[in-house]
Amino acid sequence: MSKNLNPDEHKILRKIGTKPQTTQRELAKELSFSLGKLNYCMKELKKKGLIKIQNFKNNKKKLNYLYVITPKGIAEKTRITLRFMKQKMKEYDELKKEINEKQ
Repeated sequence: MSKNLNPDEHKILRKIGTKPQTTQRELAKELSFSLGKLNYCMKELKKKGLIKIQNFKNNKKKLNYLYVITPKGIAEKTRITLRFMKQKMKEYDELKKEINEKQ
């Protein structure tokens, strides 16, 4: 993971990318985080400029949020995903070579 982005924050970015209108309670449940942990991570992501949190009114009595990944957040998420994929490809190549040597 990036020195700026911990694994929990990466999971949140991935989930927000697929469900930006989800509530914090839903996110916490889906990620198996406490609501406090999720709230802390969301604030850190916002502080790092990786997400924006926008208010919108669902109805007159209830206020909801829309979580938007910023271009900086998209770049960070992409960079981490590419690094992960490169590492897995390297591991695959090493295992394949090891298997071929044993045959």
